[in-house]
Amino acid sequence: MIGLILQSLRPRQWPKNFFVLAGLLFTLDKPHPLKDYIAVASAFSVFCVLSGVVYLVNDCLDVNLDRKHPAKRNRPIASGRLPTHTAWTAAMVLLVIGLGVSFCVHQTLGILSVIYVALMFSYSLYLKNVVLVDVMVIGAGFVLRAVAGTEVLGVSISPWLLMCTMLLALFLAVAKRRGELVLLEDKAVNTRMSLEHYSVPFLDQLINITASATIIAYALYTFGSETAKSHRYMIATLPFVLYGIFRYILLVHRGSGTDNPEMLLVTDRPLLLDIALWAAACAIVIAIK
Repeated sequence: MIGLILQSLRPRQWPKNFFVLAGLLFTLDKPHPLKDYIAVASAFSVFCVLSGVVYLVNDCLDVNLDRKHPAKRNRPIASGRLPTHTAWTAAMVLLVIGLGVSFCVHQTLGILSVIYVALMFSYSLYLKNVVLVDVMVIGAGFVLRAVAGTEVLGVSISPWLLMCTMLLALFLAVAKRRGELVLLEDKAVNTRMSLEHYSVPFLDQLINITASATIIAYALYTFGSETAKSHRYMIATLPFVLYGIFRYILLVHRGSGTDNPEMLLVTDRPLLLDIALWAAACAIVIAIK
C-alpha cells in the first residue's frame, strides 16, 4: 500500500520543484552559510510533499474521469488498487506534515506553502476547467516555488526571476495541453473540460508566443539586469536556453511524451545535458567576480 501511495505522489514530477533552487543559483556570488543550503533543501522537500498531496487529491476528485483516459486509468487510484479513502487519509497526513515543516523552516515559506496548496486545490476543484486560467494557475504555482526559494535565503526577489519563471511555466503548461489534445483527440473533453475550447493550431500559437517571450525575457536578463551588470559574461548562458526551448518544441511536435511532455525535461538526454550545462554555466559566470 505504501508503494501505491508513493506512486500516486508522482516522484517523477518532483524535478519541477527545482525552481526552488533558482534563488540560490543566481546568488552564488554571495556568501551562503550551511544553514542556507539546508533551508533551500528543506523548501524543496516541502514542495515535493505538497505537490504530491495535490496529485493525491486531484486523483481522488477525478477518479471517474481518469478511468476514461488511456494512460491515467492505470494510476493506482483510478485502477482501484489504491482505495480512495486510503488516499484521502494519506493526503491529509502529508498535508499536515508538509505545512508543519514549512512553518518550522521559515514563516514566509509556511505562508507561501498555504497559498500554493489553496491555489492548487482551487485548480483541482474548478480552475482546471476554465480555459486559459488553467495554464496561468500552473504558471503561478512555479512562481510560488521560485519565490519560496528566495525567501528562505533572505534575498530580494528579482523581477527577472519571476518573469522568466512565469513565462517558462506557461510555455510548459501550454505544451502539456497540446499533448493531451493530440493524444485524446475527440475524446479530450471527456477527461478535461477546458480542452473543449482548445485546438492544436491555437495551442501552437500560444507555444510560439510563450517560447518567444521566454527567450526575449531571458536575453534581456543576460545583459540588462543587475546580475548581468555585475557579471558581464551572463549572456554566454543564452545559447543553452535557446537550444533547450528549440529542442523541447521539436520533441512536442514529434509527439514525444504524449500528454505528459514536461517529463521530457528529465527523460530526454540531450535536454538533460543542456539543462546541466546551463546550470553549470550560470554557476561559473555568477561565482566568478
